[in-house]
Amino acid sequence: MASGPSKAATSLFKRTLALSPPRAGGAAGGSGPGGGCNSCCWAGGRVRSASGPHRLQQPQAPPPLASRGTRFLSAPPPSVLFLQDSLSDSLRRCYQYLNQTSRSFAAVIQALDGELRHAVCIFYLVLRALDTIEDDMTINLETKVPMLHNFHSYLYQPDWKYMDSNEKDKQVLEDFPTISLEFRNLAKIYRDVIADICHKMGLGMAEFLEKKVDSEKEWDQYCHYVAGLVGIGLSQLFSASKLEDPIVGQDTELANSLGVFLQKVNIIRDYLEDELEGREFWPKEVWSKYAKKLSDLTKPENIDKAVQCMNELITNALHHVPDVLTYLSRLKNQSVFNFCAIPQVMAIATLAACYNNQQVFRGVVKIRKGQAVTLMMDATNMQAVKAIMYQYVEEIHQKIPSTDPSSSKIQQIIASVRSVSLPSGALVSRTHYSPIYLSCVMLLAALSWQYLSTVSKATEEYVHTGEN
Repeated sequence: MASGPSKAATSLFKRTLALSPPRAGGAAGGSGPGGGCNSCCWAGGRVRSASGPHRLQQPQAPPPLASRGTRFLSAPPPSVLFLQDSLSDSLRRCYQYLNQTSRSFAAVIQALDGELRHAVCIFYLVLRALDTIEDDMTINLETKVPMLHNFHSYLYQPDWKYMDSNEKDKQVLEDFPTISLEFRNLAKIYRDVIADICHKMGLGMAEFLEKKVDSEKEWDQYCHYVAGLVGIGLSQLFSASKLEDPIVGQDTELANSLGVFLQKVNIIRDYLEDELEGREFWPKEVWSKYAKKLSDLTKPENIDKAVQCMNELITNALHHVPDVLTYLSRLKNQSVFNFCAIPQVMAIATLAACYNNQQVFRGVVKIRKGQAVTLMMDATNMQAVKAIMYQYVEEIHQKIPSTDPSSSKIQQIIASVRSVSLPSGALVSRTHYSPIYLSCVMLLAALSWQYLSTVSKATEEYVHTGEN
């Protein structure tokens, strides 16, 4: 990444793929929309789910476990990435890079059904490579901007690679021929989606290299480039796989909201860490109402104004929740639903934890990991997700100060969220899935949490949770 103003565009993609399980780290702040650890954490008690008319297709049986002869790609593999021996050497290497660069995301990719898992794996690695170019501060703008503009074309150049990166994920650039080979091995319908999103994201990255986020409209645009496009791309892959209806990929407005909501939550939560590292992602149009400089919000004498500023941004982010619920209600495949729903319930829980909370400007907002596991297990059907959303907007509603400048606006959006998330009838026990499926889900949750509990606070993943 370039120096100077480009600091505001740090590591764009590291915040984009929020469709991954939670990770450890404890800090409420991760790096900026460009930075790494970004949590969609969870707070609140147990939400009981109810079976209803929204029935999800059950996922295909997972690959056999390591104890039955399957090999892990790297040791130890906390992301629980299992690959079958039938994979080609190049595809096996791609999963190895996935495990190295995004170990927790590797787990959810592996849980996807059929050929979709390979398409999403390659999609991730392509965008990771693109982001590595954007994030490399040793590449001058004269070189970097054309690379970002043209990166999508490198997918069709068998020998293209970049050997001069100093970034920690440089292996995806140095061995890009392997990734691009597997990209070209995908069905054309997948290739077209990945190349298109790569092209659009590269243009967006280049645009914001020297551009700060001033207006709320620019905030929406920035979040679209770094997260909304990922939501759109994933949705188009879901539909291309035939696991979801065409409307899922066609309705780009809803798919964009799926990613933008997560992005805004992370930007809000990560204010302090971003500020300490010299990055600014809160829109000036909002923070200038409360301070002369964004950094002034860290001063103890400005804490009341700081909280009011954050509350206004949370109000803005909540406007995406109705779109998120509409999007999720269209999903039919269980593996895709879990892939999309879990980050969304973590995001709403994060907003509830942050709302009117001075701790965001002082240090860490911690979320109990037991609550995180509960949400991971509960958010497996639409009724449960609606109940969770309802629970957390009610929690926010209970904390609205009467003197807050945005109190009337947030009450209006909460009323809107209530109207689409209010559970119909009494909540009953969780939908009954087969014992095999529940065992697989519990195993994934347990092993994923083993990773979450041991990994250090790094700057790679979109989602992380705190300790008790």
